[in-house]
Amino acid sequence: MIKRTLYFGNPAYLRREDGQLKVLKPKEKMELASIPIEDIGVMVLDHPQVTLSQALLSYLISSNVALISCNEKHHPVGLFLPLDGNSVQSERFKVQLDASEPLKKQLWAQTVGAKIENQARLLERFDIEAKRLYALLPQIKSGDSDNVEARAAKIYWGALFENHDFVRERFGDIPNPQLNYAYAIMRACVARALVSSGLLPTLGIFHRNKYNAYCLADDIMEPYRPYCDEVVMQMFYDGELEDDKLTKDQKAKILSILTNDVVFAGKKSPLMVGISRTTSSLYECFAGERRKIIYPEFYDTVCTQSIP
Repeated sequence: MIKRTLYFGNPAYLRREDGQLKVLKPKEKMELASIPIEDIGVMVLDHPQVTLSQALLSYLISSNVALISCNEKHHPVGLFLPLDGNSVQSERFKVQLDASEPLKKQLWAQTVGAKIENQARLLERFDIEAKRLYALLPQIKSGDSDNVEARAAKIYWGALFENHDFVRERFGDIPNPQLNYAYAIMRACVARALVSSGLLPTLGIFHRNKYNAYCLADDIMEPYRPYCDEVVMQMFYDGELEDDKLTKDQKAKILSILTNDVVFAGKKSPLMVGISRTTSSLYECFAGERRKIIYPEFYDTVCTQSIP
């Protein structure tokens, strides 16, 4: 089932009643909406006057809802996830912890390859030559020891912004703020799926920053970044990004990424379902049950066949 993404950008009082999320006006306590919590995948809290009851908060977390908190600049700064997202979590933790370095290096090489291939296909979607990216794919070694990912990034961003003065950086000019927002939402969804698959989002296969609590999420989201890039770049080319302030329309378009379809072996799947397929396949790789992570393939044409 496709999980819903809820965005709260106005004052609201949120509480739980019989498995339902009740949305009320803060002062009048007049009910505005009632939503089954089992249908929710992501909630974005983007207003200082959004209030949650503890009963709702604990129920959301136990239902594996990714609860995202934003700051005064409307950027995601916090993420709530359950402590026990899988019935055999301790067993899966052990499998993850026991994964060998050669295996992790192979998985990272697969991840880099999937990311670069999706970047190349996104360039083609915008009618931009992608031969230089495709040429890098055979050069990827175990663990990406030659840092092909960074070389690909330079080509990719340079091609996307060939006629624009742009540097991809955290605090840069547009569309950096919009890209940051999209990546933060994607990161939260990947972290949620990792927890649901019984894996520790902190222990990465490549990223190892001791200050980063979501190293594995940062690893696994890499091939999904082009789906964020596509939406943000379309807004950029259409002239919808005038400054670094995120508007409600921009956030709505970015959040819609989570409801888009992705393609696996010629069959389409909702993106959030696809992320869960990816994280489940990652566990199977750790467990020795399969050799490759299942990543989506970025295609120009829309597939009509759905994955059951």
